[in-house]
Amino acid sequence: MLRTSRQFLGVYGPLVEGMLSWTPRQLQDLLGRSTPRGDCLSAGGGRAMEDSAIFQASMNALFRRGVNSSRREEESNAKLKLEGESPLDLAKQRKNVWMINHLQEARQAKGYDSPSFLRKLKADKEFRQKVMLGTPFLVIWLVGFIADLDIDSWLIKGLMYGGVWAMVQFLSKSFFDHSMHSALPLGIYLATKFWMYVTWFFWFWNDLNFFFIHLPFLANSVALFYNFGKSWKSDPGIIKATEEQKKKTIVELAETGSLDLSIFCSTCLIRKPVRSKHCGVCNRCIAKFDHHCPWVGNCVGAGNHRYFMGYLFFLLFMICWMIYGCISYWGFHCETSYAKDGFWTYITQIATCSPWMFWMFLNSVFHFMWVAVLLMCQMYQISCLGITTNERMNARRYKHFKVTTTSIESPFNHGCIRNIIDFFEFRCCGLFRPVIVDWTRQYTIEYDQTSGSGYQLV
Repeated sequence: MLRTSRQFLGVYGPLVEGMLSWTPRQLQDLLGRSTPRGDCLSAGGGRAMEDSAIFQASMNALFRRGVNSSRREEESNAKLKLEGESPLDLAKQRKNVWMINHLQEARQAKGYDSPSFLRKLKADKEFRQKVMLGTPFLVIWLVGFIADLDIDSWLIKGLMYGGVWAMVQFLSKSFFDHSMHSALPLGIYLATKFWMYVTWFFWFWNDLNFFFIHLPFLANSVALFYNFGKSWKSDPGIIKATEEQKKKTIVELAETGSLDLSIFCSTCLIRKPVRSKHCGVCNRCIAKFDHHCPWVGNCVGAGNHRYFMGYLFFLLFMICWMIYGCISYWGFHCETSYAKDGFWTYITQIATCSPWMFWMFLNSVFHFMWVAVLLMCQMYQISCLGITTNERMNARRYKHFKVTTTSIESPFNHGCIRNIIDFFEFRCCGLFRPVIVDWTRQYTIEYDQTSGSGYQLV
């Protein structure tokens, strides 16, 4: 193990110097870290933790300074006994997903393996992000538009769909990077909802009753937009610490012999509160971490979990209204009915009557399924189990959970009604007194429950 940052740089310094012509001392100065106290970090756990933390910090510095991710340095590789391998090869050998993603992004930002006329566009991270978010808007529209064209030849339409596929392949290979796993689902959600609202206002507006259909739909939409915005843009519970606090935490944990991954994050260099987890997508520690949701492009944690539940609830109702609108449209404009023609004839007739409407209906059904399942799972975990998605999936990793083959006993489960009151912070004009916990600073499973007794008259 590498005991100090000097020892780390003694091994990796030549590689760094070969990349950026830096000296090990310059890299250490850039990182802004003094050599940790060897006596404090002499334990095996401390050495391992420091090695990992310094290596991660060094790579962060390289990315900030524009590292050449594919340059091969024979002298450096020879010292590391990695002859003929690039930094990307090294990252793959270490199976460091975060490092692999950033090295690949660095290659793409530099325009490697791309035609010269695309390099400037590919080097623009903001442009790549816009392409990834915008592609679903174009694809969803083209699929419905081509199907809706008054062309009898499916051969021609097939060729047009082939062109759409070729366009998507070109865009994905040219502009998509590792962030596509977050950007694409968010783009699909935004694009689907955009075209659903276009369909609602241009196809359904004149057919449906304003007070009984349109007005509730618009009110639901306002609530949906609000909760989605809060889920997307609000702080999910990021655990923050200054450089001095990080150094102090490392020394304190090392001196007490408790510097291990169960309570210390080697990436953020902080002590992890109970129920927190480091998100590999966002590269930050989140308090009361539930999961990283690509549909809102953000983590779901202590800061925005309630808004996420509101988002799912109002989204489900919005989709139900959309399905109702499609069925009503077919009743008004298509000369067929399920009772008269049977299932298969009815499906064929409505698909032929308005291919665009049928396409929107399929999108609505797809989103209804995952939203309904996710909402039910979330409510079950919140009310009946008192745990998060992360805790349910990784319960065996946490000592404070008692796991059997059929159940998980959580110290945070206080009964169905109280779990709901505490989670949503229901007060009902003082009728309820929820227990409010700052999960960004809660390091043990014991916390003050005198702020409320769940549900009682006061």
